[in-house]
Amino acid sequence: MTSFLLFAVLVGLALPLQAGINSQLRTHIGHPLWAAFISFSVGTCALAFMLALSRVGLPAAGWIGRVPYWHWTGGLLGATFVTSAVVLAPRLGAATLVAAVVAGQMVGSLLLDHYGVVGYPQHSLSIERVIGVMLVMTGVALIQYR
Repeated sequence: MTSFLLFAVLVGLALPLQAGINSQLRTHIGHPLWAAFISFSVGTCALAFMLALSRVGLPAAGWIGRVPYWHWTGGLLGATFVTSAVVLAPRLGAATLVAAVVAGQMVGSLLLDHYGVVGYPQHSLSIERVIGVMLVMTGVALIQYR
């Protein structure tokens, strides 16, 4: 479990870097949608390369028809996040952007866990979890209002 938490922290370290890089890309391209599109295109090429190297087989035939419609929204949500980060990063700064995103993720995560939706195991709301989210929100305020 500790190695998974460490990996999650390392992934978290990359998020403000990604937002800053994509925001800089926007300054050269001129529009956040183009910057997000290019970012996703490079990511898609990287994934295609990794699939080719790992020799992972193609999904079973007919998979598209078996996927519930809402499973396709993951890419839409990712594109929304990346485009929003391109716009918000230069205005908020890395610390405020990430703190606010984490606060939103925490509130959303509490709800997803409480109801056990989209594949998450159910974990009922508790006072400790609510206090944890309130502490994250307090952190956002402290970071923003220096």
